[in-house]
Amino acid sequence: MRRTLGAAALLLAALACRPAAPSGFTLLFLGRSPAASQGGLAWAPDPERSRLVGFDAQLRLARVLSSPRLGEPMAVAALDDSHLLVTERTGDAVVLDLAGHPVREWSSPDPASLYAARGDLIAAVRSPYYIPQFAAEPDSAPLIHVLDSLGRKVAGIARIHLPDPPYLAQLVNAGALAVGAGGEMYYAPLVRDEVRKYRADGRVLWTARRGLYKEESDPHFLPARGREIPVARALVNIALAIGPDGRLYVLGSADSNATRLRLDVFDTATGGPISNRTLGATETAIAVDAHGTIVTRDADSLFAQAPATNREPFAPAFALPNLTGDTVRLADFAGKVTLVNFWASWCDPCRAEFPHMADLYGAFGRADFAIVAISDDVDRGKMLAFVKEFGPPFPILVGGGAMKGVYHYRGLPYSVLLDRQGRVVERIFGVGGPREFADLRSTIAKELAAP
Repeated sequence: MRRTLGAAALLLAALACRPAAPSGFTLLFLGRSPAASQGGLAWAPDPERSRLVGFDAQLRLARVLSSPRLGEPMAVAALDDSHLLVTERTGDAVVLDLAGHPVREWSSPDPASLYAARGDLIAAVRSPYYIPQFAAEPDSAPLIHVLDSLGRKVAGIARIHLPDPPYLAQLVNAGALAVGAGGEMYYAPLVRDEVRKYRADGRVLWTARRGLYKEESDPHFLPARGREIPVARALVNIALAIGPDGRLYVLGSADSNATRLRLDVFDTATGGPISNRTLGATETAIAVDAHGTIVTRDADSLFAQAPATNREPFAPAFALPNLTGDTVRLADFAGKVTLVNFWASWCDPCRAEFPHMADLYGAFGRADFAIVAISDDVDRGKMLAFVKEFGPPFPILVGGGAMKGVYHYRGLPYSVLLDRQGRVVERIFGVGGPREFADLRSTIAKELAAP
């Protein structure tokens, strides 16, 4: 379960001119994700809260964007001169304008992709954030895809490395990606001590190494442990960014498991190393100025600056039949803190979530708190069988398979917590366990106690 503030809601095309670097600092990385400068702010993903956050040149949190289309954003790239290209953990892409409105989406060209952009040039590689194991690929597959503005593949650059066994191709070819002002591409494999610069025609211009390991081998399977099939691998590169000083910044691992991070800086013309440093546990936000001065911050302290925002009303207001055919409206819950939950009988995480919701429902009085669970089943019989199995104490409404088209959520379960005025407090993506529901219970209690 991930929660977000509700309202404040990786050639062929011409490249936009690069704007002059603003005074102050530009955020490059937040956590393990790359940020992107657009509209005078540096935008970074906040996957735990399913939102984008915008920082100014003084690293003040200036804006927050949230949308039902943002499930678990992992990277942000600046697209043309007015849009943000967001990589979802699943590898899908979401394009937003600077008001947070979704403009378009597309499915991943790889099992899971990471996107980078510069001007109108869009490129994609296999994502380092989500790696479907045991997915073989042909050795003719391109390493980097060039995409058009609708996410369609129009060209390929370089070729993947096919390991032995080939089923680890996704892991071996996953990596970080950045696009330069001239259309050149910088690629850093997740599991190898390399950073490469590619020309637009796929020629390697340079390869840089840090000398982290005397010898490197491909990832390989280890003896099975029960149902688990472990894989020997060392995580090296996590994210890339080109700073306002024109240098390449590489966020990588100071140990093989990426429990500690390091920052390496390279000259983009030669690949020569400029500096490196191991990051402390609280150095989770990295920014650079136009002269290459690096500052680090604790991401939590940056989030604590979140501006006060006006909550948006939940929309559209529903009017749906319950199991007996009576119409239930959003207005019926006015004056109550309400959790609106979307679910379906075919959704296994929904099955895991329902008992927790029943406990949550019983923790507060009916005069102040409500849960309404909207089924998105098409098959009424399967919906009723689910309800009979779990016997939820809260109302069930019939969405008839039309709810995703209305509310534009990415997957199920999906919930929205509303305040007493029917405004969005939080959006909740996916299923959580006791800890996440304890956090949700605390949020509800605070809403109930608010004047």
